[in-house]
Amino acid sequence: MSTHQPPAREFVRTSLAVPGVSAVYGYLSDGLTPGLHRGLPSRYLTFIISLEEPITSADGPQAWAQGRLTRNEVLIGGMHTRPAYVLQPKRQVGIQLAVHPLAARRLFGLPAGALTALTHEGDDVLGREVAILRDRLHDLPTWEERFGAVEQFLWRRAMRAEDHPGPRREVAAAWHWLASTGGNGSVEELARHTSMSSRQLGTLIGREIGVGPKMLGRLMRFDRALAGLGAEIRNGRTPNLADLAQDCGYYDHSHLVRDFQRFTEASPTQFVAEELRNIQAGGHQPVTD
Repeated sequence: MSTHQPPAREFVRTSLAVPGVSAVYGYLSDGLTPGLHRGLPSRYLTFIISLEEPITSADGPQAWAQGRLTRNEVLIGGMHTRPAYVLQPKRQVGIQLAVHPLAARRLFGLPAGALTALTHEGDDVLGREVAILRDRLHDLPTWEERFGAVEQFLWRRAMRAEDHPGPRREVAAAWHWLASTGGNGSVEELARHTSMSSRQLGTLIGREIGVGPKMLGRLMRFDRALAGLGAEIRNGRTPNLADLAQDCGYYDHSHLVRDFQRFTEASPTQFVAEELRNIQAGGHQPVTD
């Protein structure tokens, strides 16, 4: 008599000694039921190296239904404010990194503001070197060795960019001040903190990061809410959305729901129902600047 085997899952989190890499995950899933997964907006850039088939994604459900798909062996996701829809195949293996937007010049060779699409092919941004890295990762048997190879790759890029100009100090100061408020500081307060006009600062931040200061604050706040939601579920608790909204600086529960609908195209309850397995496996954990 045959028995149903549960899907095999590995989710390994580590850190790299590379400034600007905020989180690193190794993942393996086998035996999954194919379906769609949301790649969510975040205050960080996404860098994924697939060690199986290319990552298949679309800009939304309509694009998916119409067959307007992209396939990336190495994917770099720019700053975006709506989810990408990603095929969850039966088997997937890879490494995913959260990269600070202010490190994009050093690690990717261009500002985050230039990465305007939901997804970019890694070769187009990083050149042939990243394809060589991917080939090497296939030959390494452990997560520790794979993480080490990625770290070496990024350090080499950072060293070559050492003499290149980085983001303007006003942009860096604005990021850190806004992050210190949990994304809840006003644009007017932010402008006063950097001794710039709101318009000047908005232009600088938009060019460097890809979104304006108000949207950046919303993404920071949403990141906190998403991490809090995931932590409650992994600890076996039913999230209290009203408490979560208060903890993350939302006006009320309805304000939290509106941001979820904006950034996930689903209510918090619907999002949890559809992404529960990914959340339980370790996704949506907090990262640090």
